[in-house]
Amino acid sequence: MDPRTYLFVPGNRPERFAKALASGADAIVLDLEDAVAPSAKSEARDAIAQWCGEITAGDRSRIVVRVNEAQSTNFADDLKLLREARIACVMLPKAESASQVQAVGALVPGASVLGLIESARGVAKASEVAGAEGVARLVFGTLDYALDLDLDLDSAEDEPGGLAHAASVIAIASRVAGLAGPVAGVTPQIDDERRLLADLAWSRRHGFSAKLCIHPRQVAPIHAALAPSAQALDWARRVLAAEAASPGAAQLDGRMIDRPVVLQAQRTLHRAGH
Repeated sequence: MDPRTYLFVPGNRPERFAKALASGADAIVLDLEDAVAPSAKSEARDAIAQWCGEITAGDRSRIVVRVNEAQSTNFADDLKLLREARIACVMLPKAESASQVQAVGALVPGASVLGLIESARGVAKASEVAGAEGVARLVFGTLDYALDLDLDLDSAEDEPGGLAHAASVIAIASRVAGLAGPVAGVTPQIDDERRLLADLAWSRRHGFSAKLCIHPRQVAPIHAALAPSAQALDWARRVLAAEAASPGAAQLDGRMIDRPVVLQAQRTLHRAGH
């Protein structure tokens, strides 16, 4: 299954790395960008390199590194770290063109890129980024996007104003490119589970299937909310059983079962890990 949760950890806090892996998050994002001061970038790279040399290949496969943006003087050094530490997945901030993705691939052959769309230009170029070779998924950087457009995200908790169009563009670009559902941005209110789940529900209504986390306590509620209910699983199993018994002409509870219903049932079971 594709990751449902991506938990951020500052790259210069190595004492938190193992705890993040043990948090239950599907993937952890070792951050070299916003969470690390310019004077600590080199120290953070050294910490990540040392830790990645000590962990198993299985643990390493759950690691994403958010590098500094392509125009940054740290960009080349960040990608050198990825290559030497054998980290396959990179989160590319301020993703706005295919050429930026290509720059990652040139320095880290075979890299899997999470394109972080967090500007008006990035939304305008979302299809180009999504279609670039090496891109595995798009991520919506809602806070930076709101800053770019001078949006007030607190004006409506359950319907974040100004984000809907961008979210739809990112979801459609992902679907057209054949990518996994995009990743929703962070909820900064760490102790507000109601807000966290409202944000998640909003992103699900716009086609997103995963979420960024900034604290371990956000992981479990997200996983629980994304898991199909017992009722939904029962329905999915009944649909597939009816289809298997009468392919192409199945009925369930007095209703015809057409192909979209079968596909939805399959997707429901896939979300549950079946």
